[in-house]
Amino acid sequence: VGTPYAAGGGSPENGFDCSGLVAYVFARAAQARLPRNTFDLANVGAAVAPGELQAGDLVFYNTQRRPFSHVGIYLGQSRFVHAPSTGGAVRIEDMGGRYWSQRFDGARRLSF
Repeated sequence: VGTPYAAGGGSPENGFDCSGLVAYVFARAAQARLPRNTFDLANVGAAVAPGELQAGDLVFYNTQRRPFSHVGIYLGQSRFVHAPSTGGAVRIEDMGGRYWSQRFDGARRLSF
């Protein structure tokens, strides 16, 4: 949290974009190599219903007028962590907020 956003970024030193943050976290936590774009990430793992979310699930949003254009990691209690956009920094959001709830595209659970 707090690392600056960087398009194409995938490390704390260089900054993160949304898929870079996900790839970095899963590489460190689960030694898993994940795709580096949101569209490919949306096809990994199993679909999860919103009421069944668990910490570590990937949550997807339509933030660029196209499905699955943004991804974050669910933390529990309706919160997720993500790298938002240019000028922003990695931060925690409430999924129940109007902006995020209107743009929710689904969630995926990865198994290792």
